[in-house]
Amino acid sequence: MNSSIKFPFYVRLSFMVISLIGITYILCIGKSVLIPILMAFLIAVLLLPIVRFLNSKLRFPNVLSSSIAVFLFVSLIVGVLAFISYQISDIADDFAEIRKNVNLFIVDIQRFIKVNFQVSFWEQRKYIEDVTQDSVEKGKETIGTTILSVTDTILDLTLIPIYTFLILLYKTHFVLFLAKLFRKEYHAKLQEILTQIKGAVQSYISGLILEMIAVSVLTSIGLYFIGVKYAILLGIITGILNLVPYVGILVAGVLTILSSLTGTPELSMILGVIMVNIVVQIIDNNILVPLIINTKVQINAFVSIVGIIIGSQIAGISGMFLAIPLLAILKIVFDKIESAEPWGYLMGNNLPKTFKWKKIKPQKDL
Repeated sequence: MNSSIKFPFYVRLSFMVISLIGITYILCIGKSVLIPILMAFLIAVLLLPIVRFLNSKLRFPNVLSSSIAVFLFVSLIVGVLAFISYQISDIADDFAEIRKNVNLFIVDIQRFIKVNFQVSFWEQRKYIEDVTQDSVEKGKETIGTTILSVTDTILDLTLIPIYTFLILLYKTHFVLFLAKLFRKEYHAKLQEILTQIKGAVQSYISGLILEMIAVSVLTSIGLYFIGVKYAILLGIITGILNLVPYVGILVAGVLTILSSLTGTPELSMILGVIMVNIVVQIIDNNILVPLIINTKVQINAFVSIVGIIIGSQIAGISGMFLAIPLLAILKIVFDKIESAEPWGYLMGNNLPKTFKWKKIKPQKDL
């Protein structure tokens, strides 16, 4: 006997809106706990093939397989960070040269403004001093917040590998928990949802890694040909920061311009750096992203941008990074639930050419 109750549309819509509001509120107040867990979940899904290979092919126990997978991942991250830190120490040795070239570049800019806009050096200097003073006062107010943010980041970097290991260790336990939440007739659909979520997350994260490598290589080659001193380092930094939507590439561009001043203060070098970043972004947005990312996650650009903005408001950079995979998971769930299927279609990337309403014959009054 089917005991399910069918509610009217406005009731189901109200429940869904209330649920979204509740989930958003929980994420806002519990982001310090939930964000590291979500990051660990994505990493665990990415490492799952390694764990299964060690389990099935090499007959390693689950504890050892999970430990080795997490150790390899952490070692890779530490190796990349060590290389970047070593190269940054070389840039620090050239800090005096960078400062001198920055001053020369600023003088050239001030001379250009004076000649073309009739603004004297004194007026420019006065404006810069006023802006700098306001920035210093605001900076003093945010020092405590910055220290707390750095402390939270260090704590998250410590907890994420631990969470990842535990998720890999108890993955079967979590699946059985989900199975106990639903009746047996829904287990086939639940299994299908979990399989698609695993495939989507693995494809998305692996696609991001491929995109990061491609952007790093292209940027390094471009910077090398225009004569930038630390081309490989700046290319790697650009590829890593490109993982953060919209904001990351701007930060990478500023760092690249500052680092290029180790060699010369000429405007041609800075213009060359800007052109390299623009060309790489054109290739990334028009070739790499459609080829690598959009084929993995079928979410339209409007929903992606809105999700990234909401994620940034909730959890900053971490929220921006997590927005797309979480939206992909939501779309998979919506597509498999009949009452939520229209929302899954709304998030999708299918663009119908035309749509015509069916003609309905007017009913005669009785």
